[in-house]
Amino acid sequence: MRTTVCSAVVVAMLLAGGCAGKGNGTGEETAAGGYDAGLTRVVNPSATPGGTLRLASANDADSWDPTRSYINAVYNLQRLYVRTLLTPAAAPGTTALVPDLAEDQPAVSADGLTYTFRLRDNIKFEDGSPIRAKDVKYGIERLFAQDVLSGGPTYLIDQLDQGQEYAGPYRDGADLRSVTTPDDRTIAFHLAEPFADFPYLLAMGVAAPVPQVKDTGERYGDMPVASGPYRFERIEAGKKVVWVRNDAWDPATDPVRKALPDRIELTIGTEPNEIDRQLFDGTIDADAGQGGVQPASQAKIRLDPTLKANADEPTTGFVQYAALSTRVAPFDDIHCRRAVQYAVGKHAVQLARGGGQIAGGMLPPGIPGYDDGLDPYRTRSGQAQPDKAKDELKRCGKPDGFDTVIATTGSPRSLKTAEAVQSSLAAVGITARLDPSDPSLYARSTVGSPDNVHNKGYGIIMSAWSADFPTGYGFYPTLVDGRQIRPSGNNNYAELNDPLINQQLDEARTVADPVRAAGIWQQLDAEVMDSASMLPLVYDQVLNYRNPRLTNVFVNQYYGTWDVTALGVA
Repeated sequence: MRTTVCSAVVVAMLLAGGCAGKGNGTGEETAAGGYDAGLTRVVNPSATPGGTLRLASANDADSWDPTRSYINAVYNLQRLYVRTLLTPAAAPGTTALVPDLAEDQPAVSADGLTYTFRLRDNIKFEDGSPIRAKDVKYGIERLFAQDVLSGGPTYLIDQLDQGQEYAGPYRDGADLRSVTTPDDRTIAFHLAEPFADFPYLLAMGVAAPVPQVKDTGERYGDMPVASGPYRFERIEAGKKVVWVRNDAWDPATDPVRKALPDRIELTIGTEPNEIDRQLFDGTIDADAGQGGVQPASQAKIRLDPTLKANADEPTTGFVQYAALSTRVAPFDDIHCRRAVQYAVGKHAVQLARGGGQIAGGMLPPGIPGYDDGLDPYRTRSGQAQPDKAKDELKRCGKPDGFDTVIATTGSPRSLKTAEAVQSSLAAVGITARLDPSDPSLYARSTVGSPDNVHNKGYGIIMSAWSADFPTGYGFYPTLVDGRQIRPSGNNNYAELNDPLINQQLDEARTVADPVRAAGIWQQLDAEVMDSASMLPLVYDQVLNYRNPRLTNVFVNQYYGTWDVTALGVA
C-alpha cells in the first residue's frame, strides 16, 4: 500500500487461520467462507444483480474529486464512478494492471519513451457524451493546477512537465505538450527518460477523464461526472453519499467491474464502535474504510467461531510512522531525533493499535528492496531504550528533555497510537502535547502545509503510508524527495531534503532491471533511517468483518482491502 501464500499488494498477507476453499487460478474460485478466506479466494461468488450495498465510515473522504484524493479507501471507492486507461485486476492473488478505458496494453516505443493507448469504442460519461482521448488528457492536465487542486499524488507532474512549468488548464490556454491526442481514440505520452513504472501512474484516479465543459474547478468534488458504472445521486459532506446506476455505462466495454448492486449507500461520521455493532447486527455490509474493528470487537470475533468465519485479517501494506520535522526545533538537530527513535517503545504502540508487525525500517515487506535486517536503532524488540535516548538528549544539548507537539488525527486508533508515543517520550523527559485535528483536513492542510506545521510547532507528525503502486518508487518519493516539498498538499512531513537521497531517487526511477532497482531502494531505506527523520512504528494488520450476505468478497492485493467494485448483496 507484505510473503506467504496469501500476499497483499506490498506486504504479505499473513495466513493466520488458513485459506478456505480451492481455486482454479481464474479469480472465480468458490469458497463458502471462513477466516481469512477472502485473502486468496472469492467468498460467496455470485453474478446476481440488485439490492443496496450499505457501507459506513467514521471519516469523510478527503475529496471525491479523483484529482485531489490521496486516501487508499477512497481510491477503492473511486473505481465505482471513474475509469482509467489501466486499472488493477479485480481478482484475488494478483497486482497486475489490466486495460480499462484502453482496449489493450500500451504500445511502447523501442527507446521506452513513448506510451500509446487506443481507447475502447462506445465508452461514455454519465450524460451519454463520448469519452475521448482529449478528456483523458484534460483530466491529467487538471493535476498540474496545484494552486487550485492540491492534495492528490503528483507523480504525473514529475514525469510529464519536463521543465515546461505547465500550470494547468486554467491558465491562458497553455497545452501540456508531452501528451498528444492525434484522434478521439488515441492518446500518447512522451517521456523525457525511460520510467519502467509509468503504467502504474495511469491507473490512478488523477488520470481519470474529465469533460472540460463540466469542470467546476475546486468544486468539482461536489459532484464529479461519472465514467464508471455508478454515478453520484447525492453527496452530503460529512453525512452521506449515494451512488446509483450510471445508465450510460455499457458493461460490454468494461471487463473489470461487476456492478451488481442497484444502489450503494455510504453513511459518514459513524463512531467506530457503532460501525462494529451495525456490522454484527447486519445493519451495514462493510466498513468502507476497512481500518479494522475495534479492540472489543476483535476479542468478540476471535472467540466466536461463527463471527470469525466471516472475518479477514490482511496486512494492509500501511506502515504507521511518525515524521520528525527537521524544520521545527529541536528536531533540526539529528541527536534530538535519535533520542525519539530510542525512547519510543514500539510494543506499546502495537498494543495500542491492537496488533501489527513491529517495523525496523520504513519500506514495508513485499516491496522490492525491503530489508528484514534493517533496524539501526535496535527497536524490533519493541522495548524502549531510555539510556540511549538520554545519551542522545545530552548530545543535542537537551539533557533534561524538551517540550514538543504531536500532530495527530482525532480518530480513536490514531489517538491511542499518539498517546503510546507520548507516554514513552515522557519517560525520558520529553513532554509532548497532543494536538488532534479533523481527519478529512489533516493531510491536505493541517500537516500538509509546512507553514502551518512551523506555526503550530509540530515536532512530531503521526501518519500512515502505503505504496501507491507495488514498487519502491510507488512508496518512497512523495515521502522524502526534498524537491517535492509543497506549500500545500505536502506529504514530505519531515521536510527531508538530502542530496544523496534525492540522487538515489533519480537513479532508481530510470532502472528497468528489478534486481538492481531493489538494491537502490534498500540503500535508500537505510539512508532515510540514518537521517532519523522517520520513526517507523508498525506495519498494520487489520481484522475486518464481512456481513454474511455480501457476495464476491476478496482482498484486492493492489489495495490490501476488499475490492468494492466486485461486491454484491444476497
